[in-house]
Amino acid sequence: QDNVVEDISATRGIINFKVNRKLLAQYLQSVPNNVAIACIHFHLTDRDDMFACYSSPNIAKKFHAGHLRSTIIGNFIANLKQSLGNDVIRMNYLGDWGMQFGLLGAGFGQFGSPEKLKQNPLQHLFEVYVRVNKEAENNEDMKQAARDFFRQLEQHESHAVSLWQQFRDITVKEYRHIYERLGVHFDVYSGESFHQDQAQEVVQQLQSRGLLKTSEKGTGVVDLSPNRDVTNVCTVLRSDGTTLYITRLVSRNCDRYKMVKTDKSQENHFSQLFQILLAMGHSWADGCRHVSFGLVQGMKTRTGEVVFLEDVLDEARARMLNNMSKSKTTKELENPEDTAEKVGISALIIQDFKGPLQSDYKFDWDQMLQAQGDTGVFLQYTHARLCSLKQTKKGVEAVAFDPSLLSEQTCTAILQHLLRYDEVLYQSAQDLQPKHLVNFLLKLCHLIASAHRDLPVKGSPEAVAQVQKKKTELCKLLPVSPLKLNLDKVKDALPLTGLLTNQTLCLLVENIGQPI
Repeated sequence: QDNVVEDISATRGIINFKVNRKLLAQYLQSVPNNVAIACIHFHLTDRDDMFACYSSPNIAKKFHAGHLRSTIIGNFIANLKQSLGNDVIRMNYLGDWGMQFGLLGAGFGQFGSPEKLKQNPLQHLFEVYVRVNKEAENNEDMKQAARDFFRQLEQHESHAVSLWQQFRDITVKEYRHIYERLGVHFDVYSGESFHQDQAQEVVQQLQSRGLLKTSEKGTGVVDLSPNRDVTNVCTVLRSDGTTLYITRLVSRNCDRYKMVKTDKSQENHFSQLFQILLAMGHSWADGCRHVSFGLVQGMKTRTGEVVFLEDVLDEARARMLNNMSKSKTTKELENPEDTAEKVGISALIIQDFKGPLQSDYKFDWDQMLQAQGDTGVFLQYTHARLCSLKQTKKGVEAVAFDPSLLSEQTCTAILQHLLRYDEVLYQSAQDLQPKHLVNFLLKLCHLIASAHRDLPVKGSPEAVAQVQKKKTELCKLLPVSPLKLNLDKVKDALPLTGLLTNQTLCLLVENIGQPI
């Protein structure tokens, strides 16, 4: 026995150790920052810059729902690494160059309308792109016009560049609105176009190192096969000498030394990229990491198949607002649409993050928006109840902390769970999987629900003060203070995500997205 183990007893084949619960609470309350503890224990940060490259949609198109996973997973990784002390540069490497812009430029000259472009820019560009693609299927003149326009782009002819720049500016402006809804931001909006000139330098470097070969079709290729038997070839030049996406990507990464990429469908693509960088003598390419993820199956709105992410976000808000209107526990809100938006998007993110990233999963609106079970709605509901408890006990932070009141098994279970946080951070930092943090948080919500049930106030007049104080002491260990937020304005329907604290509930959800 000592100050940690207060009792030891033996029964038939079992030895029981009873831990000092008071010490458990005292230790947790004294830990200033679980993130700092995790970094010290597990050496989680090397203080290097890290380029987290994610989302990367193609410009001149509405934001496709297929980019959702790349966007929120990349944002999670960037948030996690930044929380652990890395200097993270968040980059959105846009698909803003290539033959598709030859098609769009040629198509806009024939089918485009400046008036429609002002009224509904991305929708009009989308319509032009669909039409010109259909026209090019059986029209060789249209195909040649597209090749000519792209060649003009690569030669920096003013008319082509001006039209392309207009398309790019319009797209970035529209995309920023979507990112704001998701709680995502970027430090840099880069793209293939930024590295078109360097791409020719890459070609020259590949030639000087003897890595660039000419195929039978006249294309420029790099042989990456171990025995140079052409079993693993990467094409970097078209037969007419224009560059490809991989060429521009290599040039972009020649001045980078650490990054994270996301997109399962391009695993081989990025494997070839890293091999080319190593072959060119960039040893830091060993530090590059591609984070792959599975597909979302069955994502639909009420109107049918989903094409655009904005439709998904609008649907999440509408369904959540409908659920709130039917719930007897929903309180009157000044802006129910805003609350429905935040809770609905949280539910969308939590559904995505619960399982392994590499696994495909079936999208289910009804299951995602349930108030019970392991959902984002349940997570937000738990936080709202804690905020309500703190509101009704204003000034409790000034009361001295009394760990002796946290002696029940319900309290101990929460304390033990909170003390696992540094391990969970370590797991997430190692494999870059959000499921560890999400499942930790969801279990914490279930434990808090048990505390609400096991430590009742109503109906216990003789014990009201004592029980209320127990719940208050427990609440002190859950740092959910909503910094920079007005609790009185949104009452206890306040969503949880993005709160600027460094432990448990608040930091966890800050790590998985959507600041308010």
